[in-house]
Amino acid sequence: MEKTCLIGIDVGTSGVKVLALATEGQILATAVESYPLHSPRPGWTQQDPADWWAGTIQALKSVLTAIDGFKIAAIGLSGQMHGMVALDSQNQVVREAILWNDQRTENQCQEITAAAGGLDGLLGMTNNQMLTGYTGGKILWLKQNEPDNYARTRVVINPKDYIRYCLTGEIATEVSDASGFGFFDVQNKTWHRDLIERVGLDPSLFPSVVESSTLTGAVTATAAAACGLAAGIPVCGGGGDAVISTTGLGLYKPGRVAVTLGTSGVVAMALPSFMNNPQGSLQLFRGNSPDTFTAMGVTLAAAGSYHWFREALGQHEIEQGQQQGRSAFALLDEAAAATPAGAEGLIFLPYLTGERCPINDPAARGGFIGLTSHHKKGHFARAVLEGVAFSLRQVYDLTVSADPQLKSESGDVVLAGGGAASPLWRQIIADVFGLPVRTVYGSAEGGSFGAALVAGVSIGIWPDLAATVPLIRQESETLPDPENRATYDKLYRTYTRMYDALKWSFAD
Repeated sequence: MEKTCLIGIDVGTSGVKVLALATEGQILATAVESYPLHSPRPGWTQQDPADWWAGTIQALKSVLTAIDGFKIAAIGLSGQMHGMVALDSQNQVVREAILWNDQRTENQCQEITAAAGGLDGLLGMTNNQMLTGYTGGKILWLKQNEPDNYARTRVVINPKDYIRYCLTGEIATEVSDASGFGFFDVQNKTWHRDLIERVGLDPSLFPSVVESSTLTGAVTATAAAACGLAAGIPVCGGGGDAVISTTGLGLYKPGRVAVTLGTSGVVAMALPSFMNNPQGSLQLFRGNSPDTFTAMGVTLAAAGSYHWFREALGQHEIEQGQQQGRSAFALLDEAAAATPAGAEGLIFLPYLTGERCPINDPAARGGFIGLTSHHKKGHFARAVLEGVAFSLRQVYDLTVSADPQLKSESGDVVLAGGGAASPLWRQIIADVFGLPVRTVYGSAEGGSFGAALVAGVSIGIWPDLAATVPLIRQESETLPDPENRATYDKLYRTYTRMYDALKWSFAD
C-alpha cells in the first residue's frame, strides 16, 4: 500500500516552515528557511514576496528529500495575516508587501472608521475595528501615498495566498484571512462592498473568498519543476496563521483557551456561535471549519519582546551560549528562574511596536517600571517574561468578559509557539492565568501543522477537523503554583494601571 502524507506550508515573519504529516498523524519532517525583514522607517515593516517563494522552494526540497517514498496527497497553506501583497494585471508584485505589524496606517484607519459612521457603524458592518495592522488600511494608504502603484494594482492578497499563486497560478483567499482585511462582513461571509466604495476603493481589488478546506487549484508544471513536487497535487484554502495555529491545537470546544507565543502573542477562544465584538476590542474571525468563529486578541510583541531583550542586553549570554553549545535564551531563563516571582517589583510593558490588544494604540511604548539599584539582569529577564504574560491575561480577561459562560468553561490553556519551549515561561503563564498549561503534539510547528490537518480534510482523509482531535495528544502539563499566583494577582492589578498612567507621554 502506498504511503501518503500531507504538506503544510507556513509563511511566517522570520521564515517559512514546511511540514510533512503522515496521514496516521505523525510528523515526518520539517524544514525552515529564513528571510529578511525590511524597515525603511520607524514603525514600517516590509518584505519581498519573492523571498517567501524562494524560501518555500528550498524548504520543500529539504522536506521532500527527507520523505522519499511518500506520495503527497494535498497541500495546506498558512501565513502571517494582514500583509498587503499588491499584484498587477500580470500578477506581478507591485511593491514590497506591507506586513501585519506595520504601523503607518493610523490616519487611514481613522478615515475608514469615520466613513462607516464611527466605531459602532463599523462594528455593525464588519464586527471588527479597522486596526493599523489590517490589510484594508494599507490599501487606502497605497492609494493616497503611492497613487502610481495603486493604479497598477489589480488584486490584493495576503502572504500565504501569494504562495498559493506561485504553486497553482490561482488567485484566492479564504475566510479567516479575509476576516483580517477589515472590509469583510464576518457574520455574512462576504466583502462589505458599501464600505469599500465609501472610502473610494475599487471592489475588484478584493479576491474571491473560499472556505479553508476548499480546494483552490493544483501544483502547476512550472511550480513542480521549481521545487521538486509532482504536478497536480491539490492545494486547499488554508488559513491565516493566528487562526490555523489554533486549529492545530484542537481548539474546538467553546471556552478552551489557546495562547501562541510567537513574535506576537495570540490569545484565542473557540466560540459556540457568532458573537458581537465588545467595543471592537477583540478580533472576531471566521474559523477553519464552515460556520465556526474564533475570538482572539493579539499583543504585538510576545516572544518578540524576549528576542529584543536578548539582542539588546544579552550579548554575554549569546557569547557564552556559543562557547557552551547552548541557547542564549536558556541562559537567560536560568537567570530569570533564580529571581523570585514578581521580579521584586520590576514590571515590563511589552509595547515595543505599539499595541493592538488589550489596548489599541500604535503610539504605545514599552518600558520597565519600578526599577531600583537592587535589580540585576535576572530581574529584567523575568520581568519581560512576566510582562508578556500579564498582557496575555489582559486579552483573556477581555475575551471572557464578553460572555461569562466562556470563563466558566475555561479549564486549561493550550500553549504553542517558540516561547512554549521554555519551562519557565510555561510556569509563569500557568501562575498568571491561574489555569493548567498544556502543550500538545505539533504545537511547536505553528501554522504548518494546522495547515496539514486542513489539507487532509480538503481531500476527505478526515470528514471534518473535529475528527483530527485524537491526533493532537498532550505532551506536557504545568500546574499553577498557589503562592506565585497570589503574587501575580497583586502585581497584575498594578500592571493594568500602568498604561493609563503613562499614555499621555506616548502621545507626545
